[in-house]
Amino acid sequence: MKFARVVFWAAAIYGVLVTFPLYFGEQTLAAQYPPAVTHPEYYYSFVGVTLVWQILFVFIALNPERHCTIMIPCVIEKLSLFPTFFILSPQGRFPHLWVPLMIIDLFFGVLFFVAFKKTRNQNRWPGAT
Repeated sequence: MKFARVVFWAAAIYGVLVTFPLYFGEQTLAAQYPPAVTHPEYYYSFVGVTLVWQILFVFIALNPERHCTIMIPCVIEKLSLFPTFFILSPQGRFPHLWVPLMIIDLFFGVLFFVAFKKTRNQNRWPGAT
């Protein structure tokens, strides 16, 4: 249980630190990676949904045993950038800046899966298979 708590707290803190500044970074993003955001509703919705995931990580960190099954969608969330990478990268449409972020997501995805396995195994009744 302690492992899952630490992993999900770390992911939530990291996620908030990386995501929250995006609320104030639209202009910087447009300047560094033109063109400007043409649909701000998509941009800010992405930021909002991403922050909601961080809140979910906090809920899991507070009670991993209770929220064990929700860890599986969290693994999928952390690995969801990989199909995009494999489709867009050969076309030269995947920014290299995102590769380290993708690797961090892979790291957390693996840790989430390990946390799920450990928490699930601790929740089993003695003698259960």
